[in-house]
Amino acid sequence: MQYGLLVMGAPYSNPAPHSALRFAHALLSCGHQITGVFFYHDGVHNASSLMAPPQDELNLREAWAELNQQHGVQLDVCIAAALRRGVMSESEAQRHGKQACNIAAPFELTGLGQLLELQQRVDRLITFA
Repeated sequence: MQYGLLVMGAPYSNPAPHSALRFAHALLSCGHQITGVFFYHDGVHNASSLMAPPQDELNLREAWAELNQQHGVQLDVCIAAALRRGVMSESEAQRHGKQACNIAAPFELTGLGQLLELQQRVDRLITFA
């Protein structure tokens, strides 16, 4: 089966991102495919490169990036939700006159249309909020 994941919880303050990541690994180990992950609402913070958890804790951003590298899972971040929360790419930082950015590949800022497209391409879209 083809799955898509919608992650709406912030890292380290909500169990949703960690649950979604564990679910993704379980799906892959059972032979299913994950077409993409869409980060929305506070879930956009999972894409921030400025997270610095203690060394004995899982770095969720790096774990999502590793999922992308190993399995080609697309990682889309809602641009509207991200900008509201100060999560932006270099081009968006320049466009809005900000001095820094905190999102880079393999995460990509996209619109809600990407979420609708993901929903149409998969057999199941699972929400983690």
